Amino acid sequence: MAPPAIRWSAITVLLFSLIACPSFAIYCDEDDCYDLLGVSQSANASEIKKAYYKLSLKYHPDKNPDPESRKLFVKIANAYEILKDEATREQYDYAIAHPEEVFYNTARYYQAYYGHKTDPHAVLVGLLLVLSAFQYLNQWTRYKQAVSMVKKTPAYKNRLRALELERSGGVINKKKGQKQMDKKMEEELSKELELQIKGAEKPSMWELVAVRFLLLPYTVGKLLLWNGWWFWRYQVKKAPYAWDDACYLTRRSLRIHVDAWKNIDETAKDDLVRRRLWEKSNLEHYLAELRKESKRRR
Repeated sequence: MAPPAIRWSAITVLLFSLIACPSFAIYCDEDDCYDLLGVSQSANASEIKKAYYKLSLKYHPDKNPDPESRKLFVKIANAYEILKDEATREQYDYAIAHPEEVFYNTARYYQAYYGHKTDPHAVLVGLLLVLSAFQYLNQWTRYKQAVSMVKKTPAYKNRLRALELERSGGVINKKKGQKQMDKKMEEELSKELELQIKGAEKPSMWELVAVRFLLLPYTVGKLLLWNGWWFWRYQVKKAPYAWDDACYLTRRSLRIHVDAWKNIDETAKDDLVRRRLWEKSNLEHYLAELRKESKRRR
């Protein structure tokens, strides 16, 4: 596969060459592919093949040491490559019949001679890397914006002042060096606050599309094993749910995010788990209680 720089250079040359020559000339330069092989446009595949072999015996570098014959042989070989394939020959014939469709003919030529040489694995890897780069940039931008907003809130400023008072023993220093000290303490406090920003966490390499794609076989295998274990323990053996599994079922039934679940009081968690909300009737009864309580407060 040609390097991107070479391929783009080829495209540039092709576009500039369109100004000076018809679009079908991109196939065999200023020559006619049929004329190079000495056949008519109506020649069949067998005639084209015979003409090529005949000319090869005459102009092949191993048969003819003349430098000019070498150049001619390259042209003949190129013409044969174009005409021996039905698809490229059809494109060439169309370009001859429709020279005014410059960009269309050029695009078909480039697709035929460069597109099929592109390794699909390389394309996939490139796509994953580009998507991952955009994903990382987007997450980092969101994160920095969230941090900037947090630092402007009164809660952040109050915690910064509390930290200043704590470290100074309740006395705020008014000396010139205080600004520098404030900056240091702000940086230290920001490290604590940044971890508490929900919905705009620091970008993680493990969350990138490329990494997840590479780990897909492992993830799928782990998921299958987990589901198999779950089915065997709770469906076949009818064992009681372990605490973590009961929490998972409860959280899934209530559609609570894992981070939000961690922030729930342990007593409240225990109450929710004991209600067995993964059972439809219990969940409906619980939701009815919540609606009733909400109306009462209104």
